Amino acid sequence: MTNYKFLEPYTFEKKGITVKNRIVIPPMTEMMSFSNGEVTRDELRYYRIHTGGAGMFITAVANVNDEGKGFEGELSAADDKFIPSLASLADAIHKNGTKAILQIFSAGRMTFTSVLRGKQPVSASAVKALRNNSEEPRALTEEEVEQTIKDFGAATKRAILAGFDGVEIHGANTYLIQQFFSPHSNRRDDKWGGSLEKRMAFPFAVIDEAQKAIDKYAKKPFIMGYRLSPEEVEKPGITIEDTLAFVDAIKNKPIDYLHVSMGDVWRKSLNDSSIDKPLNLMIKEHLGQDIPLIGVGDIQSPADAEKVMDNGIEFAAIGRESLREPNWVEKVESGDENAIRYTLSLSDHDALGLSGTFWEFLLASFRPGLQISSDKQTDRSLFNNALDGIFAGAK
Repeated sequence: MTNYKFLEPYTFEKKGITVKNRIVIPPMTEMMSFSNGEVTRDELRYYRIHTGGAGMFITAVANVNDEGKGFEGELSAADDKFIPSLASLADAIHKNGTKAILQIFSAGRMTFTSVLRGKQPVSASAVKALRNNSEEPRALTEEEVEQTIKDFGAATKRAILAGFDGVEIHGANTYLIQQFFSPHSNRRDDKWGGSLEKRMAFPFAVIDEAQKAIDKYAKKPFIMGYRLSPEEVEKPGITIEDTLAFVDAIKNKPIDYLHVSMGDVWRKSLNDSSIDKPLNLMIKEHLGQDIPLIGVGDIQSPADAEKVMDNGIEFAAIGRESLREPNWVEKVESGDENAIRYTLSLSDHDALGLSGTFWEFLLASFRPGLQISSDKQTDRSLFNNALDGIFAGAK
């Protein structure tokens, strides 16, 4: 079967840019960059193996300044010296017309002094994350907040000059932008914190600054997406009501898509058992037709992806499945669905470009989700629920 809706092209109306299909490779941490944030040959090899089928490929996250580095082996877009390195990455992704999207972020308090080479982590406020081994951050000064916003704009400029087709602003997974939106990590009493509306000020300022860079430097249509996590488990923390208010407000901003970070695309509320509707469908109701939505989380088969389309969500992201099967789209297009791999053999990891620190990271943190063929198969929902707990801020 090749007449799936997810194989149809999609045009971002605001920008007039068309992607060849509705399948997305979402951002996945691979820890393969050099210690200074430059792209490595192993990293380029991984992207070349896995690109070419999906309409969009969103990179692993790149920091926008030195204080924003969250882990070793992380990409960087913090300086003009990284433009050639980023250009090689964009070029690698562009195979067969796949659009290359650079995800940009600052880790905020979700990093360590050792990663920052002796500097204390920063955040909206001096509030420690409720996770094992977390460190107390220092609050950014108002001047530093303004500079961080400018750093996001500068990183967007570098993505443009490097030949990317867009950026995704990472406002999810408990990193700095989410820390400004969260009532747990943001206890400020200036214009960047306090009320729900003031907690939206920093993410919206980042979006505005990125758009300024696009207006000034982009010579062709350039996509800007935004990723969010819909809830936090901390008390106080982000609620789905907060997120829906955020979604209503972000419709007035110049973003081209919204990407909701979850381990299960059909997950319901972690905090309110009375909510019987998947959070993605609640968010889509608020977005309407104004902004397309990327659904992600345990989408494996063509039927899984088509269900996303059938429920009015414009894009389906295949993360873990793309690691196992880099030719997923091509096999669907050629009517060869029976050849799609849904398990991963340990002996195939290097051939798939899953090597070095990336492979070690996957085995240590995501092995149940990899569906390794020699492992005893477990309930997928158990891993998805654990992943959602991580995304929502659990220990």
